[in-house]
Amino acid sequence: MKGIRNIIFDLGGVIINLDNRRTEAAFTALGVKNFREYFGHGFAASFFKDYETGKLSDAEFIAEVRKLAGLGHVPEAAIVESWNALLLDFPPERIRLLRELRKRYRLFLFSNTNALHLAALRKIWNDSIGEGSLDDYFEKTYYSHLLGQRKPDPGSYLHILRENDLLGAETLFVDDAIVNVEGAEQAGLRGLFLRPGVSLLDFQW
Repeated sequence: MKGIRNIIFDLGGVIINLDNRRTEAAFTALGVKNFREYFGHGFAASFFKDYETGKLSDAEFIAEVRKLAGLGHVPEAAIVESWNALLLDFPPERIRLLRELRKRYRLFLFSNTNALHLAALRKIWNDSIGEGSLDDYFEKTYYSHLLGQRKPDPGSYLHILRENDLLGAETLFVDDAIVNVEGAEQAGLRGLFLRPGVSLLDFQW
């Protein structure tokens, strides 16, 4: 890609496959009614964002989910399993693409995630890929709950640019959520939005 020297990738829906319907079905099976009202993207409860920026522990987050969804009787393990149900697989062809791209670009990862998802992601990697770790494919990885910042806050992208001496005009940000791409563009990066049905393999890199 002309003028691009660095690429920052999102994780969920870009590198690993997701299916949000699985988490909805799992919580519904636990007895949660109106799942989307509680857990949808537009839900206003601050504790979801607090968990994604590391302000809540796993135990505190689970307690908040129990309170919100009326799951006081449900074992913690069942809540964690339901929370992680959306995480699917790492397609090998995407991992091979990363291997090729890092020969030509500086690669970074920036994911809005949380401690429970990250632990599950690493287990999926070990069980399916079984070699090294996802982090090995990037110069540096940024997980929102460890960074203390999340997309689409422009300041989060600027932090990554500054920390790695990157120029926004030379840096491509790839995400499957348009709001996150717009946040990156506001910070001066170039954006690539992966529309539904489109994958990394559909582009000429």
